[in-house]
Amino acid sequence: MIAADTAKGKRIALFGLGGSGLVTARSLLAGGADIVCFDDNPASVEKAASEGLPTGDLRKADFSSIDELVLAPGVPLTHPKPHWTVELATAAGKPVIGDMELFCRERQAKSPDCAFIAITGTNGKSTTTALIAHLFRSADRDVQMGGNIGTAVLLLDEPAPDKVYVVECSSYQIDLAPTLDPSVGILLNLSPDHLDRHGTMENYAAIKRRLVENSATAIVGVDDGHSLSAADALRAAGHTVTAISSRGALDDGIFFDDGCLWRAQSGSREKLFDMSSAPALRGSHNGQNAAAAWAAGESCGLKPDEIRKGLESFPGLIHRMEPLGKVGNVLFVNDSKGTNADAAAKALSSYRDIFWIAGGLAKEGGIEPLQPWFERIARAYLVGEAAPQFSATLGAAVPYEISGTIEQAVASAARDAAASGLAEPVVLLSPACASFDQFPNFEVRGEAFRQAAKSLRGFIPMKELTS
Repeated sequence: MIAADTAKGKRIALFGLGGSGLVTARSLLAGGADIVCFDDNPASVEKAASEGLPTGDLRKADFSSIDELVLAPGVPLTHPKPHWTVELATAAGKPVIGDMELFCRERQAKSPDCAFIAITGTNGKSTTTALIAHLFRSADRDVQMGGNIGTAVLLLDEPAPDKVYVVECSSYQIDLAPTLDPSVGILLNLSPDHLDRHGTMENYAAIKRRLVENSATAIVGVDDGHSLSAADALRAAGHTVTAISSRGALDDGIFFDDGCLWRAQSGSREKLFDMSSAPALRGSHNGQNAAAAWAAGESCGLKPDEIRKGLESFPGLIHRMEPLGKVGNVLFVNDSKGTNADAAAKALSSYRDIFWIAGGLAKEGGIEPLQPWFERIARAYLVGEAAPQFSATLGAAVPYEISGTIEQAVASAARDAAASGLAEPVVLLSPACASFDQFPNFEVRGEAFRQAAKSLRGFIPMKELTS
């Protein structure tokens, strides 16, 4: 854990006692801050108190006597309206910050030159964060990965020159980190998201841009208008920007085209990597993620061969287009995180000859938007409540069976794929549905698929196939 030593002697009000809030409280205490913790949920306050954290009702606190309010990322800062603690702190003229700001202060105080790669964007940031961490880990570097990806940033090891920090940043975290200053900042893409929290798309985009505006090296996706505008504004302000794209050739930057990563520079074009060698990075969207990872790796000292090795061995994120293994020539892919049509489209567009397992608790619009990819589906296996609705949409366009359960769908899909005579058949779980009709969450659903695949005779895990 990182002790928030820069907060020593400060009087801190901390609101929000979920997982990251508890970590932040312990970090502040370890650094010598005088803190009082609170939450709107009495059970959370009781739990914190039972763990020895100082708690108190911030409604009764004198905010003029505190130095800062530390807010958990999920607590509203501005929209739909500021949380009452924010209103009290603002009225008293006190700063409102989050755990990412505390991390940045500790890095500046303890090891300002250590590598700090921060990643944001509407889509793909978790995959890119995990991929970059894997590149450095496979090159035997001391990697500290955290932030929005799951491990609270203050749970990482203390900043030191030999460590590489790879941190996923949500818009909420950026909004609470005024001195966020990564050595490498990555903005992947921008599309409407969390507008209930940020008010307008323009405000959301402006918050995301802060991450690259204050970075020593800026890597920016240019495949959407808002991100392209951010790249142009950075260049106009004198920043050096590495552009990345998944949509074909750039005049200058790193891009995905024709199944490969390329670098364009000063009119020349150099092939960097054949993405077919990275089984966990199928699809053009992963081309952009890989381009970002290549640029970040180079910026922080990795050699091209080290980057290639890492791309090839990346296992993927669990439940997100995760290749599990094979039975004969049949590949099994777990995309249980594909809980809507947009997510499932990415998976369907990444393979051909698909034996598709879909269904669950249907989202609005069902699978109508997926019709452009129906030609890639050899047969569909429908499960859960959505099965009748999905069968009506598939109609005569795609052969299907009503399998009912994941286990039956895997058995049927494996049998049909093996008998198909196709060169590279894929049994793909990408449900385009929520899981709540049969499972408590998509993770449990993905694990059911994993276990059903592993139980098949002759199943060989991906780790053995790539070692």
